[in-house]
Amino acid sequence: MFGRSRSWVGGGHGKAARSIHSLDHLKYMYHILTKNTTVTDHNRNLLVETIRSITEILIWGDQNDSSVFDFFLEKNMFVFFLNILRQKSGRYVCVQLLQTLNILFENISHETSLYYLLSNNYVNSIIVHKFDFSDEEIMAYYISFLKTLSLKLNNHTVHFFYNEHTNDFALYTEAIKFFNHPESMVRIAVRTITLNVYKVDNQPMLHYIRDKTAVPYFSNLVWFIGSHVIELDNCVQTDEEHRNRGKLSDLVAEHLDHLHYLNDILIINCEFLNDVLTDHLLNRLFLPLYVYSLVNQDKGGERPKISLQVSLYLLSQVFLIIHYAPLVNSLAEVILNGDLSVFSSKVEQDIQKNSAKSSIRCFIKPTETLERSLEINKQKGKKRMQKRPNYKNVGEEDEEERGSEDNQDDLDKSKGTEASSKGIRTSSENEEIEMVIMERCKLSELSISAVTEQNTTDEEKSAAASGSEITNWNRPFLDMVYNALDCPEDDYYALFVLCLLYAMSHNKGLDSVKLERIQLPAQHAEERNSYNHVLAERLIRIMNYAAQPDGKIRLATLELGCLLLKQLVFSKNGRIIKSVHLHCLEGAREESVHLLRRFYKGEEIFLDMFEDEYRSMTMKPMNVEYLMMDASILLPPTGTPLTGIDFVKRLPCGDVERTRRAIRVFFMLRSLSLHLQGEPETQLPLTREGDLIKADDVLDLNNSDLIACTVITKDGGQVQRFLAVDIYQMSLVEPDIARLGWGVVKFAGLLQDMQVTGVEDDSRALNIIIHKPASSPHSKPFPILQATFIFADHIRCIIAKQRLAKGRIQARRTKMQRIAALLDLPVQPSTEVMGFGHSSGAAAQHLPFRFYDQSRRGSSDPTVQRSVFASVDKVPGFAVAQCINQHSASPLSSPSPSSGSGSTGRCDSVTASSTSTPSAAQSPAVRSGRKGRRRVFSLSEADSHGGHWV
Repeated sequence: MFGRSRSWVGGGHGKAARSIHSLDHLKYMYHILTKNTTVTDHNRNLLVETIRSITEILIWGDQNDSSVFDFFLEKNMFVFFLNILRQKSGRYVCVQLLQTLNILFENISHETSLYYLLSNNYVNSIIVHKFDFSDEEIMAYYISFLKTLSLKLNNHTVHFFYNEHTNDFALYTEAIKFFNHPESMVRIAVRTITLNVYKVDNQPMLHYIRDKTAVPYFSNLVWFIGSHVIELDNCVQTDEEHRNRGKLSDLVAEHLDHLHYLNDILIINCEFLNDVLTDHLLNRLFLPLYVYSLVNQDKGGERPKISLQVSLYLLSQVFLIIHYAPLVNSLAEVILNGDLSVFSSKVEQDIQKNSAKSSIRCFIKPTETLERSLEINKQKGKKRMQKRPNYKNVGEEDEEERGSEDNQDDLDKSKGTEASSKGIRTSSENEEIEMVIMERCKLSELSISAVTEQNTTDEEKSAAASGSEITNWNRPFLDMVYNALDCPEDDYYALFVLCLLYAMSHNKGLDSVKLERIQLPAQHAEERNSYNHVLAERLIRIMNYAAQPDGKIRLATLELGCLLLKQLVFSKNGRIIKSVHLHCLEGAREESVHLLRRFYKGEEIFLDMFEDEYRSMTMKPMNVEYLMMDASILLPPTGTPLTGIDFVKRLPCGDVERTRRAIRVFFMLRSLSLHLQGEPETQLPLTREGDLIKADDVLDLNNSDLIACTVITKDGGQVQRFLAVDIYQMSLVEPDIARLGWGVVKFAGLLQDMQVTGVEDDSRALNIIIHKPASSPHSKPFPILQATFIFADHIRCIIAKQRLAKGRIQARRTKMQRIAALLDLPVQPSTEVMGFGHSSGAAAQHLPFRFYDQSRRGSSDPTVQRSVFASVDKVPGFAVAQCINQHSASPLSSPSPSSGSGSTGRCDSVTASSTSTPSAAQSPAVRSGRKGRRRVFSLSEADSHGGHWV
């Protein structure tokens, strides 16, 4: 019988195999189960294959035949699965059974079928079965099975898992026991399960979670997170040589996962769960461990502490990720306006408040493990079936239970662990339990309002004004923030403080009133007329340090400081920065100009670095969220690239990186200065996309020097094109079939990014490679054109090579002159290159003719120099102009007999044309259009526009 069954289940041939998905086959599987109720070594494989086959039939029946589930329910076949599991038949059967059950519940789509499977409570019996969780495979399939079940939870199916009469919720309580499992995938699955449970809007179930599981689970979770934080801090303290960054990155990623999980719970917006979680986070983790460590770096105390940089780093992550208003407002209140009294008890206060303060605001380990706490609460639930605890009396029940067993000291200790979410406030009128954090908020609000009545100005304004009365209100955490921004030596702590201020100002849940007390505007702040002078001065000082030759300010710190300063001094009605601060900022910008002058060189590498850095800065602006995910910034700033740390997050190493840093500092401070003065950027970038010729542009090529060639691409393609050279580009065009003398651009590339080499075996051919501008200095150049150009003869080949080589030299020289003008350096007059020359007056005063300064001037500006074309025998392009003096002709120009001889009639001609154009009236027009939109440049219009494209 066993041999025939194996053949059938295993997919044997014949009629039986063809009807494997059917009710009859399910009946046969049932027959096998009835004959093999006891698991032995002989029938183990058969039972596993039978269970798999039953699962396949059930999934098929869910979609095709409802009678399958009727038979499954009628014969109570699920009990066979449970009996096999209870026989301790070995890991092989357990793994296969969990795997098939997981597949079954994943693929069931109809609710009726799901109800069939969940009925009779067999699934809960499997959930509470004592598996061997030391086996990784069993653990993986078990937690995956629980996660699959949690995905099926809704208001209807939750009743199959939560038993209101027995006060039991096995799916949830069994899952959270693995919240601190050493395997990260198991912890992630537990978080998914809990979130799926919290999303179900079933009040009895949620009340059970709040009353019986919330306090022990959240207290143990907070302790687990804090333990990870202390381990992270130890890793930072012992890894100054950057040798253990892998472990540090894992710990940072784990903390980020915890914060995202906590935020996911809070945004579900289950009010009473949020109250418990908020209280535990504030009073057991954020305040006693993160905030307390900001000003108390003495490791000898009783309280656990972490280093300052780790504290700032983690608080920045908290404000970047969590936006739950009660939590972030309470946390910001302590940081911006609180003092150390929030951690200490006062004699004159009420004994209950004294006890609550001393026990709650401390990072301590729960007295019971989560599993033990759940077991105790489960026993309590069985004893008190007649008295269901609710939110109003849960604290009293805990107090009564503990009071009968422990002394008063143990009672105070247990309140800090199991009942820390309920702050006790006794009075003759009201004995209702309220949240401690709500009480703290009210107390701090009253204290702040009292101080505000006494002193209506900011701490910064009162300190800046002479003779002002110093207030007694002490804010050590805020003082630490300001002190850390004074960083003449290094920016180790300043970067974290800037990230914290940025995160707080961009937190959507934070009340803008709290930020306005220190005049730190929120992201969408309303109109205002003043700003924080102390903070602005500290930020400008950071910029000044960054512009020094020996500055230790990293680029990330400088960019973040620029972002905060813009936010600080801009309001809805415009900029509100004072002139003294603007002048200080201009001084920092001047320092950056002087710094860059030290690295200015006529070498080609400087131009490439200049354009690459500008491109990198504009394409990849600062993302603070990503910055605070990088664990490397927790370690002391290093200057070696061997660590693999991004350039903007470390100090420069060598002359090349110092040059790059000086360029980036110049860009940042120039952009900030122009922004604060309300002026547009007119000089950068050096090459603008709108001024370049692009593919599919239609150009007037009459009287232009073109060379016919055959282009053979790397993949073997071969096309006929005409090569034309402009001042900054080379173009490949083909004739426009609609208009004689016009051409359509098929490719255009920058001359400065081109490499031209000859072909050894063919004097008529050139190898040309044009690279795409790199997105970052470390990226590998990507060729946008890599082809062999074959010309009619070696003379045309030599001429093309000369034009391309001289064009590349001229393009780079022109851009270097524009950089020199940006740095207020004297512009060297360029000598005649490829037929393009300057008059002595225009060369030193104006930038190259095709770019932007002159094109923005009006026609009435007397300083505009008019441009005309030089002779086409010396000009290698079809749209190249020469800047000449109005009253003197260029020595390179020769008189033209008439304007009628404008067109040569030969596009591939290599003979020199003897005509030139001394005046606009005698010259032909050069026109270009782009897909119906024509860009026109004529010499008559050149007179009125300064010789530029319009």
